Amino acid sequence: MTAVNPLLILPFALLLCAMAFGPVFVPGWWARHYAKVALGLGAVMAGIYFFGLRDFASLGHAAREYFSFITLIGSLFVVSGGIEIQVKSDATPSANVIFLLIGAVAANFLGTTGAAMLLIRPWLRMNRNRPAAHHVVFFIFLVANVGGCLTPIGDPPLFLGFLEGVPFWWVAKNCWPLWVTAVGLLVALFYVVDKLHSARAAGQPGPDRVSEQNWKFDGLQNLFFLAVILAAVLVAHPVFLRESLMLGAAVGSWFTTKKSIHAANGFNFHPVNEVALLFAGIFATMPPALAWLQQHADSLLGRNPSPGILYWGAGGLSGVLDNAPTYLGFLSALRGETGVTDLPSLLDQYPAHVLAISVGAVFFGAATYLGNGPNFMVKTVAGQQGAPVPSFVEFIWKFSLPCLLPVLMLVWRFFFYS
Repeated sequence: MTAVNPLLILPFALLLCAMAFGPVFVPGWWARHYAKVALGLGAVMAGIYFFGLRDFASLGHAAREYFSFITLIGSLFVVSGGIEIQVKSDATPSANVIFLLIGAVAANFLGTTGAAMLLIRPWLRMNRNRPAAHHVVFFIFLVANVGGCLTPIGDPPLFLGFLEGVPFWWVAKNCWPLWVTAVGLLVALFYVVDKLHSARAAGQPGPDRVSEQNWKFDGLQNLFFLAVILAAVLVAHPVFLRESLMLGAAVGSWFTTKKSIHAANGFNFHPVNEVALLFAGIFATMPPALAWLQQHADSLLGRNPSPGILYWGAGGLSGVLDNAPTYLGFLSALRGETGVTDLPSLLDQYPAHVLAISVGAVFFGAATYLGNGPNFMVKTVAGQQGAPVPSFVEFIWKFSLPCLLPVLMLVWRFFFYS
């Protein structure tokens, strides 16, 4: 394998910095020009790979991965936008906790992306009378990430592990104590934060209060299209059949959904357009960073890495790189380091190491908007709905470090400390 020039990682680093600091320091300029920045840097890297390195395989792989990613995200966005779930407003902290727990469980059957796209709008409606940034952030923590670690359907890294040969029920059997710990700690922390916010909001003037006394579900034919998408995720061959099924479900949903439902959901294509443009740049500039990680995994991890090292290593990089390829990179590094290439043997001899990589990739995917596919989509939908949404830096500084990091440290201390 040809060594990766570290300079090739520069466009990816520049894009991450632009996404982090552009909305903070030059919000107006960023809103007008983010597409040019993302596509421009992506085009530079694509040109280097095509004309300079002549590495058509890596470029084609990145293109296929992006197409699959945006097809899944886009189809789920369209289908979930055709399901109207009206809920009672004035949600109490206890009701919010129950909703988040339901979402965390649902993420294992609908996937974190499916659960997040289906539930974000009713979640925002529940809290429209006292909107707060922590509602968006803890939804990302629990529904879009941590909640989905019990099945291969739940989160993309675990699904890739399943395709590699990890038995379906191995995940639930080994991950459930960590799931209970992380979800329990995050829910308890959310309850405290939301209880304090509820007490403050009670004594302050707020938006005109809305009260809906009855639950309402409409557009339920879209549950069929949602099932088609989730079934399509398991389809590997022939090429592009999976994506064709997803696109067909999205088209069917669009033409069978009443316009009144789209209007009630405030549905338009701006959120998915923004995600498509930004992640086009990410997928185009990310290959050198992933290749460098694979080439230097041994030197980064050291000889005979402990499960704790793998947990922090796979997790830390999953927060800034997409967690699915990071998972594969560390799984490959573990195989190379141990000399055990057969996955069943690896699971038998090094179960704690594989578990550390799996849980690290899933849990740390919640650390930034870039860690997992649905994170940025939730941010965009919530912002369009008028909810307070922290910037990239605020997300990390105000929530990931003080709220998520202690939970991740306790998971490490309870399960991977040695």
